[in-house]
Amino acid sequence: MHDLVIRNGTIVDGTGAPRRRADVAIDGERIVAVGDDVGEGRRTIDADGMVVTPGWVDIHTHYDGQVTWDSDLAPSSVNGVTSIVTGNCGVGFAPARPDRHDWLISLLEGVEDIPGTALAEGLSWGWETFPEYLDVLDRHRWTVDVGTQVPHAALRTYVMGARGADHTERATADDIDAMSRLCEAGIRAGALGFTTSRTWVHRTSTGESIGTLTAATDEVLGIADALTRAGTGVIQLISDAYQSDDDELVARELELLGELALKVGRPLSFTVQQNDDTPDRFRELLTAIGSWVEAGADAKAQVAVRPIGVLLGLDASANPLLFAPTWSRLPTDRAARLAELRTPEVRERLREEHAAAAGHLRGFPLIIHSGWDRMYPLADPPDYEPTPEHSVAGLAAAQGREPFDVLYDLLTGPAATGDGSTLLYVPLMNYANGSLDDVHEMLSSPHAMVGLSDAGAHCNAISDGTMPTTAITHWTRDRTRGPKLSLEHMVHHQTQRTAAHVGWHDRGVVAPGYLADLNVIDLDRLALRPPHLAADLPAGGTRLLQEAIGYVATLKRGVPTVEHGELTGERPGSLQRGPQPRT
Repeated sequence: MHDLVIRNGTIVDGTGAPRRRADVAIDGERIVAVGDDVGEGRRTIDADGMVVTPGWVDIHTHYDGQVTWDSDLAPSSVNGVTSIVTGNCGVGFAPARPDRHDWLISLLEGVEDIPGTALAEGLSWGWETFPEYLDVLDRHRWTVDVGTQVPHAALRTYVMGARGADHTERATADDIDAMSRLCEAGIRAGALGFTTSRTWVHRTSTGESIGTLTAATDEVLGIADALTRAGTGVIQLISDAYQSDDDELVARELELLGELALKVGRPLSFTVQQNDDTPDRFRELLTAIGSWVEAGADAKAQVAVRPIGVLLGLDASANPLLFAPTWSRLPTDRAARLAELRTPEVRERLREEHAAAAGHLRGFPLIIHSGWDRMYPLADPPDYEPTPEHSVAGLAAAQGREPFDVLYDLLTGPAATGDGSTLLYVPLMNYANGSLDDVHEMLSSPHAMVGLSDAGAHCNAISDGTMPTTAITHWTRDRTRGPKLSLEHMVHHQTQRTAAHVGWHDRGVVAPGYLADLNVIDLDRLALRPPHLAADLPAGGTRLLQEAIGYVATLKRGVPTVEHGELTGERPGSLQRGPQPRT
């Protein structure tokens, strides 16, 4: 008698193999049989008409602080994710000297838009070195398994102090040796790899560039050599190579990335997206990866399944009215502020100030201010490949009105029923040509791997932790503006492919011997609800949450953690130290 049997499901096993109808038997935390006659179970889940997949493995999250206080780790856990990797993009909270706590909080607040007050109140600390951080995490249990990586920015300031926070300061040979030894200690204690950031976008909450921005080649390679010595671990990074229009900078970055891929000899992945100013750069990066792979490297582009989209709203971090001085003088009380916004005087004053600010803005701020053709009211379910007529510009043209007036009415809502909670979606990356055709090209590349959800980060501006659900709904079922991708392809890309990349060979496949990390999905009903702001972080901090319907059950190590979209309260997930072999 098995502990659990899932009967009559359509198995999409995570390997990319064709789907098939079969039963799945589970004993303890492992799958023990997949087939037509697996025997009886003490509990049975009827999956007739459902799809059974491995649980999603999200290797690009930023729950580094949240894992110390939050056992649920939503929205990932309610969107089919059963394993996560934190410590990405060179940022995290270990190693950490006691006098650097506030600086690390400032860094995560600035880089990842995680409320500093929430981090200050919620973080347990209780560690200094990276192995000590892992020991603290080992005492926690979650809905998902958690792995983490050694972040360069924390490592640099731990060794170099204030010098390490300044990207113009060069690390000495002794600094590099110390960082490399500490990184090796972290890897040997169970870190999955080493991560760094080389993008101008990453700044502290007070505006300083991240200290790793221009770290020299000898520093990056010197630290990464720890992985070679340890014989394990991956390298993950973000670089301006995908978005810079400076060809010389891109050439330098690709030279460094090539050296990392070929000299260190460990799996490498880095961010590849499409920027409006460099819409074809992603192809150059994929070609470079291909050349390194041909030379024997293990390198992949981390790509997103939808635009990297900022959400605009009166309560969100990004708001088109922020650029008007009157906005900062409005009441902080939500109801009082909304009442003032609805007065004709305030509306006209904001209109004038908003128009005056346009001449001082460039790039992303200008799009957030008045990118009328890139602002889309969120539908239910959200449309992540919207068409021009649904933009603020399109609505204004159809109504014969000014875009500002359409925007203002959307944000404030009807006086009788609106509560000022409307969110507008602004695709910033991966939407240069107004469709996801280029993302289809990325997802089809043999050198790409799904990542970049940033779950746990950008709490009040971006809700991309739900990308794993979009990967299934949009690309395998709903897309109408271009070719789709097979269900088998998209399941593989966020199960076995991501798990194997970080050395987790015990999950991501529906087959005997693998962990019973599974999703039972009503594919016809699977859908995302619109994101909404919730004030459930420590110190009353807010974040965007986004639920899904259609996940009939999500199992972690054979234990149902989600049933019909609701958390069960079970937390069978734990810290995963290093690679996990299949047993």
